[in-house]
Amino acid sequence: MADAELVTNEERLRRIEAITDAALSALDMAELLDELLERVRDLLKVDTATILLLDSHTGELVATAAKGLEEEVRRGFRVRVGRGFAGRVAATRAPVTIYDVTANDVVNPVLITTGVRALLGVPMLSNGNLVGVLHVGSLVLRRFGPDDVQLLQLVADRASSAGQARAQVLDRQAALALQRSLLPGRLPDISGLDLAARYVPGHDLGIGGDWYDVFVLPSGWLGAVIGDVSGHGLPSAVVMGRIRSALRAYALDADDPAEALASLDRKIHHFEAGTLTTAVYALIAPDRKTVHVSSAGHLPPLLAVPGQPTRLVNLKVDRPLGVGRPVATRRTTVLDLPPGAALVFYTDGLIERRSELIDTGIERLADAVRSEPAEALCDRIMASTAEEHPSDDIALLVIRRQPATDDATPAADAASARSTDAAPPAKLTG
Repeated sequence: MADAELVTNEERLRRIEAITDAALSALDMAELLDELLERVRDLLKVDTATILLLDSHTGELVATAAKGLEEEVRRGFRVRVGRGFAGRVAATRAPVTIYDVTANDVVNPVLITTGVRALLGVPMLSNGNLVGVLHVGSLVLRRFGPDDVQLLQLVADRASSAGQARAQVLDRQAALALQRSLLPGRLPDISGLDLAARYVPGHDLGIGGDWYDVFVLPSGWLGAVIGDVSGHGLPSAVVMGRIRSALRAYALDADDPAEALASLDRKIHHFEAGTLTTAVYALIAPDRKTVHVSSAGHLPPLLAVPGQPTRLVNLKVDRPLGVGRPVATRRTTVLDLPPGAALVFYTDGLIERRSELIDTGIERLADAVRSEPAEALCDRIMASTAEEHPSDDIALLVIRRQPATDDATPAADAASARSTDAAPPAKLTG
């Protein structure tokens, strides 16, 4: 009898391994979970099988797939980790069985109305991280034994690996799509200036919150920003999108980059608590002769002036956005932008290496920066500075004032002749 039971269990494990191995390469996520649950019901001779996946944003388990308890999924059942049967499995990260289910054991009314009498649940883990909970139920009293637990845990492990892998792929794809949709599809044609940019997603850590933006304000001034939201993946990209949109709105009402960043800082503290963001925001005058720059903890841009060594811009750097209490007063640095001069803005993915000091990366970048057309300069920087497989996102923005021989009078000059002293734009109202 013992040998027969052993063979039966080995056959069960073999069949589960076979279906999961095939499913990993042939099925999408919904089909995979559906197939696993159907197989589990058949192998364990149970009436219900359910997978609840963890929503890391809310800390709740969400009913995602079910057999015999489809109503649980249809109603969008959610339960916090630690509450109810599934919540207890998630909190303890260990198998839990209930021989005779009562209303005191569960918080999901569907389990009671369906008539589930016995439950077995196991955690879904991937690399030590909680992915969700897999549980099965019987409409008759039943004691689940060690073999049942072993089999269900095997299925949960396989489902966890598949689910985590596919979730990461989907998360990366969604984040990349969102990030690319928020980056300028095409930089504006600006009289008197030459612009170029690059964005390369990181390979090791996934999509992050790096972004750049260029926009013309009604006053004729040109706004340019580059920034980096802490974190990686879809959540970081979503926050980046909200921050980018907010800065555009503040830019319409702010006559000073520091003022816009101060408003953005307050917004992040209130609506994006816990988010750290670095950014450099610049306003370029309509006559293109001066640039007003404010930095929120971001790496300073480089300036290449014809006939002079490339140098880091000497900025007054304030702390990053979202750190400590909102900074009431931020500072702006005004610098000259001679004909032919190029300003280079970048994120840390371009210069940082795990094996060297950041100063080394900045020096390497400075060696590559010179006054030349923006596209050619971007190509030079990426070829000589960026890693072949960067571990972090890279955002790069080059703004070059046209050389004197090619300098066309900006169209905005006529409208802003009253601003020949390159004063900041008047604050807009209404």
